[in-house]
Amino acid sequence: MTTLEPQMQNLERTGMPVLEVKNLTKRFGGLVAVNDISFNVLNHEILAVIGPNGAGKSTLFKLIAGAETPTTGTVLLEGQPLTGKPQHVVARLGVVRTFQETTIFKEMTALEHVMIAHHLQSKAGNWGIFAGSPRAKSDEIDFRSSASQILGFLGLGALQSEAARSLPHGHLRALGIAMALAAKPKVLLLDEPFAGMNPDETDRAVQMVRGIRDLGITVVLVEHDMRAVMRLSDRIVAVSFGKKIAEGSPLEIQNDERVIEAYLGKEDDELGV
Repeated sequence: MTTLEPQMQNLERTGMPVLEVKNLTKRFGGLVAVNDISFNVLNHEILAVIGPNGAGKSTLFKLIAGAETPTTGTVLLEGQPLTGKPQHVVARLGVVRTFQETTIFKEMTALEHVMIAHHLQSKAGNWGIFAGSPRAKSDEIDFRSSASQILGFLGLGALQSEAARSLPHGHLRALGIAMALAAKPKVLLLDEPFAGMNPDETDRAVQMVRGIRDLGITVVLVEHDMRAVMRLSDRIVAVSFGKKIAEGSPLEIQNDERVIEAYLGKEDDELGV
């Protein structure tokens, strides 16, 4: 069975949350980076977290993904607590994060990157991989097939033999998402997926994220490109100075006075209004 096939079942969006963020607070000394934030993410929806620079969005993502431990509060995946678990365990359970900076090995091919990213699914163990056991060889065959399928789905099939150093920015972003998909996420956390993209690249990336959701994967993204956010999101959570100030549909957020006030000093059309 390939990586994408298990996700293609039961795409109905349910009223039950797949991810619950409950009263998250993170203090760094006297600084409160995240202040008592709560929200739910429904199964198979796209939820965006927006806010001005320094609002606490990246810290919030780190708390959800297990890269930081909250001072107080908890995160639940399908009712199971994630708080306090290390990031690799959180990823194995189904919450996988991409990064603003695409971490790559420049001389490796796109296919090799995604094959390596399958390590959470390896059944061979470290010794088996080192010794080239039959199980490790079987894993490699499966991972190669799955990696090729993922790259094809994201529009990178023709580039799978290209070294990462030769890929343009938009394709590097897609490669980072391909590596995250290799971990079979239930919830995919996208950290500024459209940063640095031109309009054509952004349009392709928006369609790519919609396609990921259509596979049955829930998507939570932090993003500054408000036009893309308004086109893409089912719901939006707005934060400012570490606190949640609004939550609702794109139209509700566009017209929320608290959100408009938080963005004072920026162009009105940045919010899509």
